[in-house]
Amino acid sequence: MGAGRPAEERVSVRPPEVRLREAVPPEAALTEADRALVRLLDRLAADRYAFVAPTPSTASTVAGRRDRARPDNLRDVLGWSLPFAPRDLPDDVEALLRAGDVLRPDGELLRPTVRVSAVDGRLHLHSAPGSNADAVFLGPDSWRFVRLLRETLDRRPGFARALDIGAGAGVGALALAARAPLAEVAATDVNPRAIRLLRINAVHAGQPLRIVEGSGLAGLTGPFDLVVANPPYIADRDKRTYRDGGEALGTAVALTWAREAAGVLAPGGRMILYTGAPVVEGRDLVHAGLTDLAAARGLELAYEELDPDVFGATLRRPEYATVERIAAVGAVLTRP
Repeated sequence: MGAGRPAEERVSVRPPEVRLREAVPPEAALTEADRALVRLLDRLAADRYAFVAPTPSTASTVAGRRDRARPDNLRDVLGWSLPFAPRDLPDDVEALLRAGDVLRPDGELLRPTVRVSAVDGRLHLHSAPGSNADAVFLGPDSWRFVRLLRETLDRRPGFARALDIGAGAGVGALALAARAPLAEVAATDVNPRAIRLLRINAVHAGQPLRIVEGSGLAGLTGPFDLVVANPPYIADRDKRTYRDGGEALGTAVALTWAREAAGVLAPGGRMILYTGAPVVEGRDLVHAGLTDLAAARGLELAYEELDPDVFGATLRRPEYATVERIAAVGAVLTRP
């Protein structure tokens, strides 16, 4: 993952009798296009819009049943990413999409470059299929990640200072901020497109976050009571930011972030990691790496397979010739 110079924005938000919570984005920091997309999310929420982003294969199958969106069907356009004709949508929705600069021509039709999906009861703006290498996607991994956060924090709630590493569109950071309104919640990402979407989603959700553009911890220092991460975990030949987990069959980013997190945990602090783990000859490479890390740093490790087999089609690629399966896993590293 490339390193970027940390870029922070702050706004004064001081709840009564609570120390300053540094927050990004302030409304004033958004561009006019960003503001239009916040209004779009507000409009959709008021209209009870609901869409859950599926796997890419499911999205392709369902979208392939029609060649264009049905008139006035916002889920066809902003969920299934189908093209639509001008004036097929309510005038205000089309105007907001144009003002947000998220429409591209598709022959005589128009197609959105973003989707809107619900996770944990909140709407999130993210990239549509077919986007560039710096796309920011939500899907079943996002849903499982937030579920892992909820279940882990249900067992032992409470944190004052939290960090979401590689936050993407912000499902983790926003879930934490909603759960603990008085906590400081920071979020980092190396991808400028992710930072933009996170700003928009945070303003729509009404959650003041501290957002920092940069790799890994992006210069932030501890101690943190809670660090969470949902890193990319596929060995991607095209090095796409949203997909590439680095060396060692895509495990390098997850293990690097776990090492960084271990260095900033407060006493009793935890890192909650959701990722994919390649299994080679029965050996889970992520579990092995985290076990070594826990032993070296004096941490406690809890580890669980959440789904034993995800991204099965990836195993057909030459670099995965030795891999039996990829498991979706949840890990909690705790500093005593």
